[in-house]
Amino acid sequence: MDKNQLAIQYMEQGKMEEAAKIFGEMIEENPKDPIGFINFGNVLASMNDTERAIKFFERAIELDPQAATAYYGLGGIYYDQDDLLKAKDCYEQAIKKGLESSDTMFMLGLCLLHLDQPRLALPYFQRSTELNEADAEAKFHYGLALAGAEMYDLAIEAWEKTLEVDEHHADAYFNLGVAYGGIKGDADKAIALFEKALEIQPDHMLAANGLKQMRELS
Repeated sequence: MDKNQLAIQYMEQGKMEEAAKIFGEMIEENPKDPIGFINFGNVLASMNDTERAIKFFERAIELDPQAATAYYGLGGIYYDQDDLLKAKDCYEQAIKKGLESSDTMFMLGLCLLHLDQPRLALPYFQRSTELNEADAEAKFHYGLALAGAEMYDLAIEAWEKTLEVDEHHADAYFNLGVAYGGIKGDADKAIALFEKALEIQPDHMLAANGLKQMRELS
């Protein structure tokens, strides 16, 4: 097992200090190799040492402007800091540089959705679901983007597919309840969906409120 593999194994085991030590040695041995800087940046980011993590990712990009995973790492930091525009730009760069993974597509879609640009988010969520059909969150957020773009029938379909992957997804039941109660005008179905959401998550306040409103109307 080489140093990189060993350090990654330490990261997976939560042994961040050990991983950082090895990545530091790799940087000393190969100061022009961006991989060491990217991996060290990932360790620092996981330890919430974001300022130093940003510097390591930026150094990796200086060494290799095509370092897609460095852009992805930066995107994660900026997203966690609610700097959605910077995060969006980083994820776009990561994809442009070749990191066309389901996670990258999902995160870019998430940025655009939170930036109130659901139509722009749609192709990224769609691609994310294509690359990882077992990702319930990608399917769920694809539904949110479709609803934001007023494509309600497709949103319902996306949330139903979410439940095929994760039958305990309370938010999917809640959003289906809203769609059936508000768009389809089917109060009985909406009530059943809100009840299911509350069965899974008893403290789901939005579902409780939706259920109360539907019962008052029916």
